[in-house]
Amino acid sequence: MRAGASSAYCRAGGNPIAGSPPSRGRAGGVISVAGVTLIADCAGALFWPDESLLVVADLHLEKGSAFAARGVLLPPYDTATTLARLAVLIECYAPRLVVALGDSFHDGGGPTRMSDISHAALKALQRGRDWLWIAGNHDPDPAENIGGRFAAELALGPLTFRHEPSVQPCDGEVAGHLHPQARIAHRGRAVSRRCFATDGKRMVMPALGAYSGGLNVRDRAFAALFGTAAFTAHMLSERRIYAVAASHCLAD
Repeated sequence: MRAGASSAYCRAGGNPIAGSPPSRGRAGGVISVAGVTLIADCAGALFWPDESLLVVADLHLEKGSAFAARGVLLPPYDTATTLARLAVLIECYAPRLVVALGDSFHDGGGPTRMSDISHAALKALQRGRDWLWIAGNHDPDPAENIGGRFAAELALGPLTFRHEPSVQPCDGEVAGHLHPQARIAHRGRAVSRRCFATDGKRMVMPALGAYSGGLNVRDRAFAALFGTAAFTAHMLSERRIYAVAASHCLAD
C-alpha cells in the first residue's frame, strides 16, 4: 500500500480492526471487489492504492442552479461544497488518477453555469494528475473548459468503471447511478445513511454530490442487480463504515 493512503479499517458490525492510523484523520474501511483491495472512504469515495486511483460518483455539480432555472430555489452552494469534499480527498490520497463515474454535472449546461471561483477550484484539483470524466445519463457528452479526459467507461485490470450498472452479471464492475442508501433500526429509531453496495463481485458507489438523493438498497433495482438481497450495505458515518447485510436493512 502506498505510504499516506492507510485508513482506519472496519469489519462487519462496525468494529474497528487493527491497522495504521488514517492519513490526515481520514477514516474508512477495506472492501474487496473481484479480488481487488480498495479503500472505502467515509466521504463516499474509493481509493485503489495499487493504481493510485481515486473514484467518485454522481457529483451532480450545479444541481442547485439547474433547479433555480426551473423556479425551484435551493441554496446555491452545492458545487462549492462538493468540490471542497473532493479537495479533502485529493489532499489525503494524492491520487495519480481521479475517475468521476458520470452525472458529474446535473445537466449539460452545468459547466457553463459554474462560477469562475468553482472553475478555478476544479482546475486546481486537476493540477498534477490525470482526470477522467465517465459519461453519465445526465451528462452524456464531453463538456468544454472543464479539463481532464472523457470516456464511456474505463477498464483497468480486473475492474471496469462505468456510470450505470450493467443489467447482466458483470464481475469487477464499479458503477454509480443508483445512489445507494441503507436504512436500519438503531436505538428505537430508523437511521438512513449513504452506502457502498457490493456482493464482492461488483459494487455500486454512493453519490458524493451535496444535493444528491439516495435510493434504498431494498428497492427492486438492487435486487435485480445483485440477484438477491445477499449483498452488503457498507453504511457511511463520519468516523466509520458499518457493514450491514442488505437483508437486515429496512424498506422505506
